[in-house]
Amino acid sequence: MATPLLTTKLFVPPVRPDLVSRPRLIERLNTGLHRKLTLISAPAGFGKTTLLSEWAAGIEWPVAWVSLDKGDNDPARFWTYFIAALQTVHADSGNAALAMLQSAQPFHGLGRTLVT
Repeated sequence: MATPLLTTKLFVPPVRPDLVSRPRLIERLNTGLHRKLTLISAPAGFGKTTLLSEWAAGIEWPVAWVSLDKGDNDPARFWTYFIAALQTVHADSGNAALAMLQSAQPFHGLGRTLVT
């Protein structure tokens, strides 16, 4: 039996009332909407989550969010959370992949197409 998912990991953190807005970084994220990938990298405590939650609250596009921790360091668990996050935006996303992940056969990594 699979471990149940914590749905709280799928919510965008609320914007804090004492937020110091960073409009230059928000604009850079908006520019990234037209690219294939935007990577945000900084040490712990530098405001990555705060920046992304502010940005997500201000755009008109749907946002899928997943918060991960050490306990999610398993490919099947990671992809299950990833698909669950996508399903908050589009309910039918990844159903076939989710069925494969929940099957009795062991998960063997990224060699298969997981998101349909």
